[in-house]
Amino acid sequence: MWLLFFLIASAAAVLSCALLCRAAVAAARTTRQAPEAGRAAVPEPSDGGHRPGLTLYEMAYLSGGPHRLTDLVLVLMAQQRRLLLADTGWATVVDPVGKDAVERATLSAIGPEGQRRIPAIRDALAADDAVREVADRLETDGLALPAAARPGIATAVRLVQGAALLVPLSAAASYGTAPSGADHGPLLAWFALPLIVTLGTWAVARFELHPYSNWATQAGERQLPSTSDSPAAPSSLTSFALRGPVALTDPTLRAALHSSGA
Repeated sequence: MWLLFFLIASAAAVLSCALLCRAAVAAARTTRQAPEAGRAAVPEPSDGGHRPGLTLYEMAYLSGGPHRLTDLVLVLMAQQRRLLLADTGWATVVDPVGKDAVERATLSAIGPEGQRRIPAIRDALAADDAVREVADRLETDGLALPAAARPGIATAVRLVQGAALLVPLSAAASYGTAPSGADHGPLLAWFALPLIVTLGTWAVARFELHPYSNWATQAGERQLPSTSDSPAAPSSLTSFALRGPVALTDPTLRAALHSSGA
């Protein structure tokens, strides 16, 4: 019976580590292919915070993908009283005029009735050309991972962490099913091998690849400002783009995004 548990633990360790290595290689290849040219300015919203060449939309995409970008534009328009976000997870149009392509796409995603659930808006806007243009621009500059490189490093690291937890659980199960009086030393020594592999891979990833991201390359992570270094207020749009709903101080906005799955 112990051999079955050992094979399960070993397979989980090998597969998770292989996926992490593959994700790291894909991210590194993307970074090497990044052009050296400077980035073109784009007329997108600013809140006056520290912005090292990135727009708010780009920071949101690099930090949380198209859903974070959608939440950002919803919060931006809500703060300007052009949208109403209810704590039940509905968005209602107040001013049907968009100031840029992403805002116009958001209003189109809400639809002609002027009201829609936020999860449906996220799904519609994620596939819109306006968001795709933001993603393409970042991928061309080597700042965002292309679709082929996902699931990314963050997901792969979580798999390695899960495998590292599975190994001692499998060892404990083997110990519990072994005959009484048997020598457990050699049995547990076998489980040390997959444990060393997973913990070693996790340690290397923590040293070489942190912070982990499913959206930004290492070059993109370096472009993102640190919330602790930014002069903007913690509740600013910059903080929201980087950290998501946890950065909101408005309880109604936070409830609206939380009730809709953010």
